[in-house]
Amino acid sequence: MKTTFREMAEWCSEELDVDAYLARIGYGGPTGATEEVLRGLHRAHVTSIPFENLDIVMGREIRIDLPGIQEKLLLRQRGGYCFEHNLLFAALLERLGFAVARLAARVRMGNARVLPSTHMTLNVSAGVDSWLADVGFGGEGLLEPVPLAEGVTSEQGGRAYQLARETEREWVLRSSRPHGWLDLYSFTLEPRRHADYFVANYYTSTHPRSPFTGRMVAQRVEPDRRLSLIDRDLVESDASGEVNEREVSDAELGTLLRRLGIVLAPKELGLLGPPGSKCFTGT
Repeated sequence: MKTTFREMAEWCSEELDVDAYLARIGYGGPTGATEEVLRGLHRAHVTSIPFENLDIVMGREIRIDLPGIQEKLLLRQRGGYCFEHNLLFAALLERLGFAVARLAARVRMGNARVLPSTHMTLNVSAGVDSWLADVGFGGEGLLEPVPLAEGVTSEQGGRAYQLARETEREWVLRSSRPHGWLDLYSFTLEPRRHADYFVANYYTSTHPRSPFTGRMVAQRVEPDRRLSLIDRDLVESDASGEVNEREVSDAELGTLLRRLGIVLAPKELGLLGPPGSKCFTGT
């Protein structure tokens, strides 16, 4: 797999401010197109840029053009969801010499129904191997890429991940649970175009049945723990499996969001709605 100049032009990878990106994620290591660099960049991104949908809750458009993503995630130091995270990460990898194929996935999370392909993930070549990289899943998402090979278990951040093949074309990413493996999402290796993500992003950010239009979601990943805010419920889990959950008050919401890496102006905080709110408050 080799990324062509035409493909880089489609995704506007040449417009990426590489130095600003590396500064945003606090990465100062080597930048060659190697497995070690891919792992380091992936972990640095996941633990530095939060997963969040707050602009959707505030009634704002989610831009997935590279200039728009850079302005939000790098300059304003906000977070985002899968399209924003993985389009940005793919551009960085291409600029550093990695070959990247942008893929689409169907989220499962234990759901038996077949859902639309509204998640974005990446197939990355590093050295002689291919890797599934995904810095934008949230929830139980990856800290580091996993080998694109069936049955290989990857231990990271107190969790185990594994890829399985259900059919000749379809792969499934799974994470370990006490009772067995949980299917996170399924995907194929067919490369997607920017127009595919434009449609998926429109659905995900506007449709009333999307999981991102009816509630506030924010998450911060640390090497040994994850902090997740769903509406006003804060869940903190660590590598040992211990889980603590509590309700967040209006008075502490701004402070908590800053802890998650998200700084909002007072007017923006007011657009997030009262505790338990399930609808847009923005216009």
